[in-house]
Amino acid sequence: MTAETQPRPGAARTAASPDRTDPVGEGASACCAPAQAVSTAAGDRPRLAVAGPRSLRGQVRLPGGSFAMGDAFGEGYPGDGELPVHEVRLPPYHLDAIAVTNAQFATFVKATGYVTDAERYGSSAVFHLLLEAPAADVLGRVAATPWWLDVRHADWRRPGGADSTIGGKQNHPVVHVSWHDAQAYCTWAGKRLPTEAEWEFGARGGLQGARYAWGDDLATGGRWMCNIWQGDFPHRNTEDDGFLGTAPVKRYRPNGHGLWNMAGNVWEWCRDWFSADYYATSPREAPTGPEHGEAKVMRGGSYLCHHSYCNRYRVAARSQNTPESSAGNIGFRCAND
Repeated sequence: MTAETQPRPGAARTAASPDRTDPVGEGASACCAPAQAVSTAAGDRPRLAVAGPRSLRGQVRLPGGSFAMGDAFGEGYPGDGELPVHEVRLPPYHLDAIAVTNAQFATFVKATGYVTDAERYGSSAVFHLLLEAPAADVLGRVAATPWWLDVRHADWRRPGGADSTIGGKQNHPVVHVSWHDAQAYCTWAGKRLPTEAEWEFGARGGLQGARYAWGDDLATGGRWMCNIWQGDFPHRNTEDDGFLGTAPVKRYRPNGHGLWNMAGNVWEWCRDWFSADYYATSPREAPTGPEHGEAKVMRGGSYLCHHSYCNRYRVAARSQNTPESSAGNIGFRCAND
């Protein structure tokens, strides 16, 4: 980073880049979503006193079973650890059919008074074309990925900054939520975050070894199947899929399991700690990730993914970010035993 983009407490910075270098930045993971510079002490973070009763509302029951987890096409970034492909067996479980929406998160906040990490830090990361805030609110940008702006007052209610709202976007996925925020919502809702294996099994929709959640071809019959970037990243999005930013959670078509938007739209937090080496030692039965780590797994890609640098809308693709980080393209969905 240059001196002018050195992070202050709470400022956005670029996540550690993988081994592969790409033309638009320090590495593909740097483009996905910036990481928060400073952790919040566990004792300072708001905790919910009471977990909600178990709820299967809005969830799809998945049968479990065995599947081949990982990148069967050899298209992943080495630093993401999508190899080796390995067999995993899961018991039946439940997964939200959609990502958690702005309306659902608003209900949670109203009921609990919860304050998100982005609100506590006072800023969050906004993609430059989605900025809706005074110039003075832009606290800096990451030198290697200048399309990411650290914006004062950007949070789940104001995804583009102080001049934005979620009005008219109640059915869009909530964004600017950290892993801690997602965990808090799940606890209140009587649910939990999915493991990475559960997420991938669900995303595959019953298709063994497919490249995407719907098959091997990105577009089907000339129709876009997910919300990702089209055009010249990061300057011009032709919006062929209909959206510059987030799309409604039931846009496009559900996969074979009845799950919507398992590719693109927003990154989704998983329960697991991230390790690029984990697949080499992952247990076959219901893996839950490493015991420790510095970053949590994110899955699915977002509206900013593009084949020129970040083809992480593939069903096997992985990314990661620190658990206190938030950005305008990170959301989540819930699971249950």
